Amino acid sequence: MKKILLITNLLMGVVLSRFAISKLAGWEISVNAFIEMAKPLSIDPTFFRVFTGIIISTVVIGYLSTAIYSLFKNKANLKIPFTNWAILANLFGLLTMIGALLAEFSLRVQPKWLLVYIAIGVILFSAINIFILNKQKQIQNH
Repeated sequence: MKKILLITNLLMGVVLSRFAISKLAGWEISVNAFIEMAKPLSIDPTFFRVFTGIIISTVVIGYLSTAIYSLFKNKANLKIPFTNWAILANLFGLLTMIGALLAEFSLRVQPKWLLVYIAIGVILFSAINIFILNKQKQIQNH
């Protein structure tokens, strides 16, 4: 179970870091996408892009810290219990990717299917991780 949490959280953190960087650094592909997606919402595309980049960066930090924490043998000294932290990080990532899917299908003229597949993958891995972590939590409480 520890290996699954390590691998999936590391993978999701690394993959999503590319999207956080593109938004925060203002890569042309990201700028153009947010100009398109901001129109139906009548909001500033730069604000929308940067805000989304901050949200995804937070998700990346959650995933990568969960991956790193999963390597520690003694998790008792952590300020937030590992299982609670990992559930929160995976839930935040799952909800963020549901939001990404909603934006992809409702704000774009044509959805970018690679982004859809990545979001679905993150949702599935996060759901599996939450299931595993809840099982661990039940075992710890008994």
